[in-house]
Amino acid sequence: MTYVVTDKCIRCKFMDCVSVCPVDCFYEGENMLVINPDACIDCGVCEPECPAAAIAADSAPEAAPWIALNAEYAARWPNIAEKKEPPADATQWMDVDGKFESAFSAAPGQSASGVA
Repeated sequence: MTYVVTDKCIRCKFMDCVSVCPVDCFYEGENMLVINPDACIDCGVCEPECPAAAIAADSAPEAAPWIALNAEYAARWPNIAEKKEPPADATQWMDVDGKFESAFSAAPGQSASGVA
């Protein structure tokens, strides 16, 4: 079992999960994070840290649509090992439904060097 980031992260991107991950398995997109399933050690420390409840075990029913997305974008986006500031409007997006269809961006986030 691994963990996945769901659409609840879109436009929230709080990154509390990043600071507790012992293996740096998070990857940053422009407006969400994903977990590399090959790097995740299934420790679960990230799940309770997410204010948006956007992290789920891959065995959870709500995780199914996000397993492939996490694997795909972990291969495309830069790795992130340190927590950054969330978007200024993050809390306004926490309870918005249908964020994938309306707000998902496939663009990579900023890498540690500041280059996307």
